[in-house]
Amino acid sequence: MRILPLLLLLTACATTPPACPPGTQSATMLEGYFGRNAQGTEVVDDPAWTGFMDQVVTPAFPDGLTVLDGAGQWRGAGGRLARERSKILVVALPGASPAQALARIDPVIRLFRARFAQESVMVTTAEACVRF
Repeated sequence: MRILPLLLLLTACATTPPACPPGTQSATMLEGYFGRNAQGTEVVDDPAWTGFMDQVVTPAFPDGLTVLDGAGQWRGAGGRLARERSKILVVALPGASPAQALARIDPVIRLFRARFAQESVMVTTAEACVRF
């Protein structure tokens, strides 16, 4: 019968996020990986990215964000390996769930894909403790 309390404790640990240390708060970290090429040609040059940031990304995340330059590769639906420069968007969303974070970035991704003829944008979320 000692196994049942242990199983209940392990189950609780697996489903409850760890408490954040004093001075920090729970947040969902959101990362979006935006490729800059379409059909082998860079279509999202620096001025185009700046315009997209000003018109779409900043209004979607007015409290702050970070953008990093990246160099990625992936295999598209056509099976061809593509290498391209990319922009990595990093946003901390205090108090947001992963589902809420995804709902916030989905319109940004839809506009990016439509504007720049992109096949996809990779997105990740992770729970974190943040301090500002």
